Amino acid sequence: MKKNVLDFNDFNASVLDGFHELLGQKVSFQLISAVNGDPGQGRVHFICNSWVYPADKYGKDCVFFSNKTYLPSETPVPLLKLREKELVDLRGDETGELQEWDRVYDYAYYNDLGDPDKNSKYAHPVLGGSSEYPYPRRGRTGRPPTKTDPNSESRMKLLMSLNIYVPRDERFGHLKLSDFLAYALKSISQFLKPELESLFDSTPNEFDSLHDVLKLYEGGIKLLEGAVKNIRDNIPAEMLKEVFPTDGEGLLKYPMPQVIKENRSAWRTDEEFAREMLAGVNPVNIGRLKVKLPFVLDSLFWEFPPTIKLDPEVYGDQNSTIAKEHTENNIDGLTIEEAIKKNKLFILDHHDDFMPYLRRINSTSTKTYACRTLLFLKNDGALKPLAIELSLPHPEGDQFGAISKVYTPAEQGIEVIEPFVIATNRQLSVLHPIYKLLQPHFHDTMNINAFAQQILINGGGLLELTVFPAKYSMEMSSVVYKDWDFPEQALPANLIKRGMAVKDSNSPHGLRLVIEDYPYAVDGLEIWSAIKSWVEDYCSFYYETDSIVQKDALLQSWWKELREKGHGDKKDEPWWPKMQTREELVETCTIIIWIASVLHAAVNFGQYPYAGYLPNWPTISRRFMPEVGTPEYKELKLDLDKVYLKTITAQRPTLIGISRIEILSRHSTDEVYLGQRDTPEWTFDTKPLEAF
Repeated sequence: MKKNVLDFNDFNASVLDGFHELLGQKVSFQLISAVNGDPGQGRVHFICNSWVYPADKYGKDCVFFSNKTYLPSETPVPLLKLREKELVDLRGDETGELQEWDRVYDYAYYNDLGDPDKNSKYAHPVLGGSSEYPYPRRGRTGRPPTKTDPNSESRMKLLMSLNIYVPRDERFGHLKLSDFLAYALKSISQFLKPELESLFDSTPNEFDSLHDVLKLYEGGIKLLEGAVKNIRDNIPAEMLKEVFPTDGEGLLKYPMPQVIKENRSAWRTDEEFAREMLAGVNPVNIGRLKVKLPFVLDSLFWEFPPTIKLDPEVYGDQNSTIAKEHTENNIDGLTIEEAIKKNKLFILDHHDDFMPYLRRINSTSTKTYACRTLLFLKNDGALKPLAIELSLPHPEGDQFGAISKVYTPAEQGIEVIEPFVIATNRQLSVLHPIYKLLQPHFHDTMNINAFAQQILINGGGLLELTVFPAKYSMEMSSVVYKDWDFPEQALPANLIKRGMAVKDSNSPHGLRLVIEDYPYAVDGLEIWSAIKSWVEDYCSFYYETDSIVQKDALLQSWWKELREKGHGDKKDEPWWPKMQTREELVETCTIIIWIASVLHAAVNFGQYPYAGYLPNWPTISRRFMPEVGTPEYKELKLDLDKVYLKTITAQRPTLIGISRIEILSRHSTDEVYLGQRDTPEWTFDTKPLEAF
């Protein structure tokens, strides 16, 4: 690959590449027969999608196998040692700092997010390896520890450096990397800062009106001449138009988010607020309310009023204060009991996850609550919010419980896949059928996670600058991971757990949705079924009986390592599949593909259409709700929009946040979608090709 593919203006590199190409052969191949004395099977296809560095970087050859698939017991003898050696090389020796040309897949804790050598405020706890902060493993880089904390790994010196170690075959291709770099330029706030005063009048740190926010999409921000030159010098001409739409005057313009494309104010309605819980950025948390039956030890659904899982000896009374009188005059004449029996009450409950962090979060400039939202399913199939409960820790101490306030509608209203990637490469040979099944769904996973560790989720990174939990964001995700259960990641199981579906043998997919207009579930079940059908066909070809699953040593080693190393903090959980039957193998592979593709797409690619317009999906609250009779409440009544804009994410974090969301929401130019493969001849076997 020529160096100047990315170094667009490096003329010397281009000339040197041309000179070296004249020198002749640069790569040598040795062909090894899979079977002694093999007379040949005609055309043999090798897929060599791998990076090869100069020989002085290696003490071993790079092995490429043909596209023929073998179970361990059926692998030709001449290939056994090569396959075994290849897996040993990929696992590495767990020592030393890994370099760009290494092809090593190994595990590490998330101990590189903080930077204690820089400042104590950038110190972060190690995620993984403890009961307090359990976490899936990341890929090992082997950098030395920090001077301040021997348990923390040192970070790369340059914040925006993208050379963090990832096995070379997992790194972005040049086309995707150039896409990523081009859109990342929008996040560099120094391009924008000098022009903000002229755009936003006398308050450069605030938006003065919602009209000012719309200027980002309808008018654009005029960039400094030097910034425009820098952009034009560093982005290929063919990308400029899409990345920086301009009228020739150097305007930085954001795409119009879909949530305001047709109607500039629809986002403000209660109906849209509720709809986005089913079809928005995060449609996977809403659940159905159900009265707890006597003698049932552990109901799957929530009680009314909702109860808690927080330890009352530590956090006191955290029970909900939402009462019948808050809701019964707004549920079509039903009582609470009747509404629950008819499957019409739903909840979005973030209370227990947020409450332990509120004192720390609210000691900063951010002001937020632990929250519960109660919703009612109307006869037309749409949800409407009934009550929102906002809770704060008791001012005299956690043990005294929560201080809560319930808001009702006014009469007139206006996701962990990296350990799977590592284990698959370490334990399943490229010859193995399950490797061939899963590998395409891991495309770019380790690389995007590595970039995130370097510039997004690290201490002081973009996420902490633009999202309300700030330095506690990743720590809170560790708390959520405590409740992670692998089998419950299956869509049908997840819908049943949340009470959003019930088993029904007469319905498609064996489930009946409680809310018929639930796009995530309706579309998701169709795709889940297609994936599972494909996986069943594929696995049945190679594993005709359960016995073959049990005797597949590589498969069993893969599954053991995935549990004990990849998710080591949960290795003793009883819910892990035993991997003794073909049915368990099919369900496991379907869940892995679902998480890596559809689930990720559902919560990722919809971000910009909804959250690209930040008033619809603010990432920070800087004020508490004003109390009646206060000057803040009087200000709210005089100019709701202005107070709202002074409450949510400020101007500069908004610009950085919109850019971040736009980058994360984009499909790359070389995206490979479900139902596609980047190589048509990815397997030699005819029946799997037909099933695909």
